Amino acid sequence: MAKMENIDAIFALALMENKVYVIARSRTDDVDVGDILDQIGGGGHPSAAAATVKGKTIAQTEQLLFKALYAKINPRHLARHLMSSPAIMAGEDTTCKEAKALLIRYNINALLVAESSSDAMGFSGYITRQVIEKALFHDLDTIPIREYMSTEISHVHPDADLVEIQDKIIGNKQRILPVMENGKVMGVITRTDLLNTLVQQNRPSNHAFPTLNGKSSSKRSRMVINFMRERLPKPIMETLIQLGKTASQLDCGAYVVGGFVRDLLLYRKNEDVDVVIEGNGIEFAKTFAQAFGARTHTHQKFGTAVIIFPDGFKIDVASARMEYYQFPASLPVVEMSSIKMDMFRRDFTINTLAIQLNPGKFGRLIDFFSGQKDIKDKFLRVLHNLSFVEDPTRVFRALRFEQRFGFTIGKLTSSLIENAVKMDFFKRLAGKRVYAELQWILKEENPTPAILRLLDYDLLRVIHPAIKIENDLKHLLDNAKKVTNWHDLLFIDETYERWAVYFMTLIRHCDLKTTREICEHLTIPPQYAKLFGETRIGVEKRLLRLEQRKRMNNAEVFNLLKPFKTEIILYMMVCTGSEMAKKRISHYHTQLRNAAITISGKDLLEMGLEPGPVFSKTLQAVLEAKLNGRVKTREDEFAFVRNNVMKIVG
Repeated sequence: MAKMENIDAIFALALMENKVYVIARSRTDDVDVGDILDQIGGGGHPSAAAATVKGKTIAQTEQLLFKALYAKINPRHLARHLMSSPAIMAGEDTTCKEAKALLIRYNINALLVAESSSDAMGFSGYITRQVIEKALFHDLDTIPIREYMSTEISHVHPDADLVEIQDKIIGNKQRILPVMENGKVMGVITRTDLLNTLVQQNRPSNHAFPTLNGKSSSKRSRMVINFMRERLPKPIMETLIQLGKTASQLDCGAYVVGGFVRDLLLYRKNEDVDVVIEGNGIEFAKTFAQAFGARTHTHQKFGTAVIIFPDGFKIDVASARMEYYQFPASLPVVEMSSIKMDMFRRDFTINTLAIQLNPGKFGRLIDFFSGQKDIKDKFLRVLHNLSFVEDPTRVFRALRFEQRFGFTIGKLTSSLIENAVKMDFFKRLAGKRVYAELQWILKEENPTPAILRLLDYDLLRVIHPAIKIENDLKHLLDNAKKVTNWHDLLFIDETYERWAVYFMTLIRHCDLKTTREICEHLTIPPQYAKLFGETRIGVEKRLLRLEQRKRMNNAEVFNLLKPFKTEIILYMMVCTGSEMAKKRISHYHTQLRNAAITISGKDLLEMGLEPGPVFSKTLQAVLEAKLNGRVKTREDEFAFVRNNVMKIVG
């Protein structure tokens, strides 16, 4: 019956002798039939359950069942669930030109007009994009919108159901429906919101998106709490629960968002927790930190904070906000908003997923922009067509995500990238932002494919026109992967900047003048600018000696390479085509670089040597003798000094 009639949930009652048998099936997370039948003495799973009721008629059992249904099931589509909040409103004195700017800024097609009274919280009408555009066409730029707004407008309470919402929007031919409570506008429902809801409600089950457990779901939200328990470490799960409890105490909505949720669904490890608060994120962070012995670092301008635990674990907290761009490639202007608007400012659909943390709704996965479907289809899509115009750095992110996840950039998204390159929006970007995105690419486990994709879109010229994938550069990038992997497998207890090795490889054929231009354009910090410039180019002669000299003892190799950091050592291994040179560098890095002697200046004093230049010459000679195998023990070092001191002094 459920399949034939496409029913989300079904309850069947049958009387046999003096017992009423109830059987239930559910294909929706909204109806937990096990929980419902538990109320009348039965039980089972959320999707299948049964109950046996003795001593009652079918009519009496039906009444019991309805009582349980009313207690356990809330209407799926209420105004409070469908509305966008906060509502974007304009004052009655706003000019048509200013109203047009608001519509563009917030990417909406209708504006509520606020009451002119200073203490009013309601509205006096609404005005549509079409009306404003016609007014501008007739040169009415400076006329207040109150002159042309629609004043016959209905509203609904937050608890209004879908039938009432549909009747007022469609029946009144109303573009926008205010949601009001206690005389205050809580949010708005647009015709598009209603249409999306009706389409989702009537979509056949065979067109629904598969969920993680194999069931079908066509909703924008579903519960993933069990999946979270399976996938997340217990300490993180407990922390998320506590975050939700703190948010509810402050009457805020709390959501874990972005890459954390994306990687959860991709079965990838990600412990970078980003939380969005519908409310004051800074106040939330301080309250949580105080309760759990953590500290905070806040940024008032953006309403963000970082919660830092005693063990170093961090949680990024942001107030739900929306962004708009005053001109292409500019930094965004930020305003407080709702979780839906916060998600809309994100870069790609796969990063718009959120999981609610508040008690009672903990584990509710929210998907406004079909991010689950794109993850399933391995598809990378921007949210809107001007995304790369507003922030061209998203292009670098697109190529990085494409290669990291093995996704495909959508046809439209690809054409939008090509348009951004053709229009050269990148020239307006601050070099520092390009440098940050390039670093993220070079920090990937294997950055070479993403670098080659930069070439596909002619984006290496954004760094510098001199950088081209030609001759041996692709081969060198492959070498960089082999060399860095080799080093990492040594398990040497030290840190090094892996990305810097790739960066130097990328600019391998750039001379000092070009390298300085690149570092200046990208605003690279002085210590790295020197490493990439003078130091990198200065090792060429030393590398040539390692490649050409047929005989070199350990001491000569040591003295040649000792001044350089690990990044330069690995870069030399990447660049050399000589196996002999590569072996010498490898031997230095694994065997020689930490060589040391036990004899000291104090020992030389006790042996009767006068302090001065002879001390350093003597100690250097002992070290070279040890590197070349002529001395091994501390006694050998003393004997070497005694036997050779006159030669050294001379």
